[in-house]
Parts: sequence; C-alpha cells; structure tokens
Amino acid sequence: MWQKATVPTAQNQSTLAASNDLEKVQTLFDQIRANYYQKVDEDALIEGALKGMTDALGDPYTTYLSESAANELSQSLSSSFEGIGATLTLVDEYPEIAQAPIKNSPAEKSGLRLNDRILKVDGKETKGQSLTEVVNNIRGKKGTTVKLTIQREQESFDVSITRDTIPLETVHTSMVDGEKIGKIEITTFGEDTASELKAGIESLRKEGAKSFILDVRQNPGGLLDQVQNMASMFLEDGKTIVKFADESGVISETKASAALDQGFKVTEPVVVLVDGGSASAAEIFAAALQESADVPIVGTETFGKGTVQNVKELGDNSELKMTVMKWLTPNEEWVNEQGVMPDQQADFPDYAYLAPLPRDKELKAGQSSEAIDRLNQFLSALGYQTTGDTFDQPTVSAVQDLQKKAGLEATGQVDAKTAQAIEKALTEQLKKEDPAYLKAIELLSK
Repeated sequence: MWQKATVPTAQNQSTLAASNDLEKVQTLFDQIRANYYQKVDEDALIEGALKGMTDALGDPYTTYLSESAANELSQSLSSSFEGIGATLTLVDEYPEIAQAPIKNSPAEKSGLRLNDRILKVDGKETKGQSLTEVVNNIRGKKGTTVKLTIQREQESFDVSITRDTIPLETVHTSMVDGEKIGKIEITTFGEDTASELKAGIESLRKEGAKSFILDVRQNPGGLLDQVQNMASMFLEDGKTIVKFADESGVISETKASAALDQGFKVTEPVVVLVDGGSASAAEIFAAALQESADVPIVGTETFGKGTVQNVKELGDNSELKMTVMKWLTPNEEWVNEQGVMPDQQADFPDYAYLAPLPRDKELKAGQSSEAIDRLNQFLSALGYQTTGDTFDQPTVSAVQDLQKKAGLEATGQVDAKTAQAIEKALTEQLKKEDPAYLKAIELLSK
C-alpha cells in the first residue's frame, strides 16, 4: 500500500558516520571505473548500488525503482495502459507476478496468478535479466502475442497471451439475479476508486439494491487515501478506520468523517468477501468494516501485509518506495504475515487452484501425464465420469461432448481451443458455485 505524500520519519542521528561510510562507496566506484579490465557501464554500477542499499534492508516492500520501474508503478494506478495486465517484480533473479492480474486483462484470461514465476519470454531465459528487459520483451503492440513459460510451485507450462489495452476500471457492479442485492467487485485501490465506488453504489440503488456484497478477493491493495475514503463511507463518523505505529507504538489513527467521505454513507446491510490474494489496502478495508461496523467477512484468511510504503521521487525520474510504518486494525492487531481472519470460512474447490491446461501441445488418447490428470479433474468437476492421469475412453467421450457444446470439431483431442473452452466452462461453473458469494447472499437474504 502506498502513500503519495511524504511521511515524517525519525531524524537520523548518525549523519556524520553515514557520510564517512559513503566515502567507501565512492572509493569502490572509482576503483572499478579506473581499473576494471573491461569497459564499465557507470550507470549500471550506480543503479546496482542504489538497488543494493534497499535490498540490504531485507524488506520486500522497500525498493529502489529505476525510471522504467517507476513508470510501471505509476501506470498500475492510472486509468489505462498497454500490455498483458500483470505487474512484475524480481525474486531470486527471476521475474514473478507481484499481484493478482488485472480483472478481464489478457493475463487474467490466460490463467496467470499471483507469484507465478516467468522462466522464459518467447523462448528466451529470463534469469539474470533486469526487470526492465523482461517488461520490454513482454510488452508489444496490441493484438500481437507473447509466449511465456510459467513456473507455478513444482510445475512449469507455456501460455500464449495476446497483448491488449488494459483499462483500469477498478470497480465492477452487478445485481444478484432474483435478489435486491448489489455485487461490487473492487479489483485494486487506484486513483479514482473511491469515486468509482460511490458511483457504483448510487447506480445499484437505482436498480433496487437494498444490500451489498463487497468483493475484494485477489485485490492486492493500492493507495492509502483511497481506502480511507472508501472505508469511511461504511462507518459512523468518529469510528476508527486504521491506526499507524512505529517501533514505540501507535503514532496516529484515521477516523471516519465527512472530510473523507463528503457525507456519502452506506447504511444498508453489507458483507465483505476476502481471500489469500486480498492484501494491504484491501485488508485495511476489510478489517475496518469488520471491527468498526460489525460487517461480516466471508472467505479465507487474507495475505497479511501490515506495512505502509511512501513513494518519493529521487530527482531523475527514479523513485524510492520505502516502508515507513506499520498499520494496525482498529483493535490494534498487526496482521503482517498472518492476515485478517474471516468471520465465516468459504473457499473455492481444489480444482480452481490447478495450473491451466497446456496450449503448446495436444493431449490425446493413450497418453499419461500430470496435464492429463488435471484434464480429468476438470472434466470431473464439469460432471463427466473421468479420473486418473490416463487419456482413456471416458476422457475421449467427455472431450467430444464438451467440444460439441462449444461448437468445436469433436475430435476427442485437447488442442488450444478445446483447452480454452474447458477452462471457460469451469470459470462459468465456479461463478455459479462460488461458496463465499453464495454464503454472502444467504447472510443478506435473512
């Protein structure tokens, strides 16, 4: 979670000692520049030194951002950009997906997930490349395709993604069929999310909504001012939204007020949905409503990011994103590395977390593999009598039936189009069988 404004920090009492130590950095730089046996890229040395200082803190959320990385962060919070819709970070010299892909983006539609590691881009190894190099290779003109080799836990697979323009509408609304319940999905906390939320609620009220489901599952967080403005809409004025602390304890807190929400309040019944991808600002939002407004939280334990980062420009289009304090729930709980606990547990079935089917090779009768084991689990979830890791006759029959329903040639083999049709059918089924969503409807219908 980020702040735009500078946050005051404790005065450094060892400025002189630090200045003396920095002379060693200059000496090392001069020695390498003067005596290294090959030509030295001085800019690369400086970038490496800056990155090394933040890396030495051992804090994954404190990072030196080069100009390109700073642009990436800025774009992720703006109105739109071009790409696949995934934000990357470097972990152990490999690029990894740093937050859940943007809703309806090519990355999300292709099944990419938080913490997926990118081993190759169009067949080229990514290990050792800078983040800028990887991002530039993944980006391209709208309509072109990039092939990524993904590692997810112990399994690796290829996925081809067609690039597109990524609109960053962060609030999506709909009415629950047959109910006077409005569903509001909040995908991130960007620059306009609070105003989008207000507009969404007003629109749903006009459609007859008498209560709301607020879905912040797979929401990686975002801007602190936005989540404070939004939480204030659901709390009585004077109720605590969030507290902030340093090593000595609580230093400040934010309370609901008209200054934050401009007098716009939501008094209808509300349920919040969370999961392990709900992080940072999403956790502040959930905890504020849970502890200060007795709003029920449904889902699974959240991610557990209990710190606040300040982004500060360094004068040359680069930036420092640095942890400046902890945030605490209204009851002064620090959720770091443990998350917000839901009032009622509800999760997707296991098959929802399996890797997608391969797109670069066909699966056919007689084969046995982990991919076919996944295929049979997917088909079984769709109601077919399939099991095991062998592509046998029940699998062939199930695939043929599904191909007919999808308007594809009934070959009984799983190519890229059939794999996409299977996963689309699963997505539609998961929407109907979403346990947390159904539990929220049940609570609001009582």
